[in-house]
Formats: sequence, structure tokens, C-alpha cells
Amino acid sequence: MALELYNDGSHLCLLFQNLVSGEAVQSNQVIILDQGQAAVLDPGGEMTFNPLLRALSTCVDPTNIDYVLASHQDPDIISSLDLWLTETSCKILIPAVWERFIPHLTHPGRLEDRVISVPDQGLNLSLGRGQLRLLPAHFLHAEGNFSFYDPGSRILFSGDIGANFPQRVLPRPVSRLDEILPDMASFHRRYMGSGKVCRYWVDMVRELEVEMLVPQHGRILQGRQVVDEFFDWFAALKCGIDLVVPDLYRLPRMEA
Repeated sequence: MALELYNDGSHLCLLFQNLVSGEAVQSNQVIILDQGQAAVLDPGGEMTFNPLLRALSTCVDPTNIDYVLASHQDPDIISSLDLWLTETSCKILIPAVWERFIPHLTHPGRLEDRVISVPDQGLNLSLGRGQLRLLPAHFLHAEGNFSFYDPGSRILFSGDIGANFPQRVLPRPVSRLDEILPDMASFHRRYMGSGKVCRYWVDMVRELEVEMLVPQHGRILQGRQVVDEFFDWFAALKCGIDLVVPDLYRLPRMEA
């Protein structure tokens, strides 16, 4: 079932949170529609493809999806690539540093004229009468990584930034950071590159009007207060190489 994040009659954002269950990590998928054009954000793996297509068919002809945006190359982001290429006519947007790796996810020749390579600086993608902004989020956690900002809805689709892993993902938005901090803190300390890049990213996104933050995993953060709480916490985070110590780089002990 889709959760309507925004709808002004011509611009629509829908979130799908629990399309599959089981061993795989929970992930969120999003579609943004504007004036007949559609973009899917971080569509997930092969096991997500068919449930997502069925869910999308309630609001759009899935074969007419214009764009699939991949924030980075991880399996839970874009390992369904081959199915999107064969079942739709969409263009795939992928960070430039990962463009040469994604052919491993499909068959020779299928990527020809289908890929838009996103430079490190990001870009603005026209969608209907508006634009989606692809914002640099490098090393948070992937070397080439992007967040997506939708000015029409004032929603920041942040990928793994803000990801939280409660025992059960509820459609109810988070209004206070302490509601989900235990479900996100350890993930961010391990998966984010360093506190420096966290601060750089926060400095950039504070220039935007962000009313909602939608991560790729877990519950969404709704309202300026909780979004600002998260920005403050993330900007002060020690993580990644900040926490590396020599003991991590010792030879495993040989059994006697």
C-alpha cells in the first residue's frame, strides 16, 4: 500500500515501505509524478521488482516510467537494473563513478543509450514542469552517492543518510529524533565515511527548504523541527574513519 507524501493535484510523491519481507533488509521505494512524467527513486533488488511494478500500476503505466534514479550501486538500490531495462523504456541515472560497474547487473548492449551519468557535482533533472535536484552525498556511505531533493514537495530523499532499522517499520512519521535514534545511531557510525563529510552534507542541505526527510530504510522524519534535530545530530557525528583504531588491523590469530 502506498503512503501519499505529497499531492497538490499535479505533483505527487508516493512511498512504498513494505513490499517484501524476509531475509533482505527493509527498503523504501518512491515514485514522483509531475505532469505525466514519472521518476522512481532507488527501486531496489530483483525481489522488489514485481511487487513494486504492481504497486505502481495503481497510479501510472509502469512501462512508461521516464527515469529510474540510483543513489549508488548497492544491491538494495539497483540490482533490479536488468528488469527495468527489459520491461520499461526508462533512462537510468547513476553516479559517474559507478557507471562502469553496473554492466555486471545486466546483459551486453542493454545499457546503450539508456544511462545518464551523474557527475560528482550533481545535476538538476527536469520532470514535468519541475525539477529534481541530485545532490552530492559522497562517502555517505558510497564513494559516489547522491541524495535527491524535490523542490515541489520540499522533501529530501536522503538514501542511507537517516536510515533507521526498527523491529517493525510503521507508516507513522517520526516527529522527535529520540523516537528512532536507537535504531539509527550504530548504522551511521559504521556506514558513514567520516564526520567531515557529514558536516559538508549538512551545510549543503541546510540551504534548502526541507519539510520532510525520507531515508531509504525505515521511518520518515516529518516537520522542520525533527529534520533540524537530525541535521544537528548528523553534523556532530563521529563515524567511519574517525573511529578507526589500530586494533582493527591485526592479523587473525592462528589456531594452535
